[in-house]
Amino acid sequence: MVDSYGAIADSLNHARARFDLEPLALSTVRAEVGHGLERLIGRWVGTERIDDGVRLFRERYAQVFPDKTVALPGVDAAILALARAGYRLALASNKPARFSSAILRQLGWLELFCAVEGPDTVGTAKPDPLMLGACRSALGTSAEQTRYVGDMPLDAVSGKRAGIEVILVAGGSAGEAELRSAGPPVLAGFSSLPGFLSDLGWPACDPDRA
Repeated sequence: MVDSYGAIADSLNHARARFDLEPLALSTVRAEVGHGLERLIGRWVGTERIDDGVRLFRERYAQVFPDKTVALPGVDAAILALARAGYRLALASNKPARFSSAILRQLGWLELFCAVEGPDTVGTAKPDPLMLGACRSALGTSAEQTRYVGDMPLDAVSGKRAGIEVILVAGGSAGEAELRSAGPPVLAGFSSLPGFLSDLGWPACDPDRA
């Protein structure tokens, strides 16, 4: 839904600079995002520096993410369309929920979401299914009434482990060919989601509950 790669690259390079490491290109960072901060820091700052690296990253990220996170094209209209159609929305991200909530608030979307979950709220990161289970509990839906929308092959694994069907959207860190190899249907962009769900006969929930 958002492009936060600039904030992530800035924060990672801030941590690397404290250990006299050269800055990484945005394209390099973009390809590494989504598997959890500890893994990112371990790979690019050093496994022996994970605790300090995470601290430095989060200190910097808290300063820069408001100005370096933007909605992807068409996402605002699509989210509003989903809400008007009666869909119940929840967010599961490997970003800490406090940052995700702040981003949703900044973009004017927070009140449209029933829950915002992250590793800090459930104790583990995707692809562990616990985060998606917490979202589904907040939504009050069965697995059959739920669809999980992601932009990485990791999301396909997460949905499978949670027993939830997945829809993948191009435009994130993974290329379209990589997404298609993961198995679930792939949309060209988030703006295609309302029409895709409508073609499936959704929403599958009671609009009065949205």
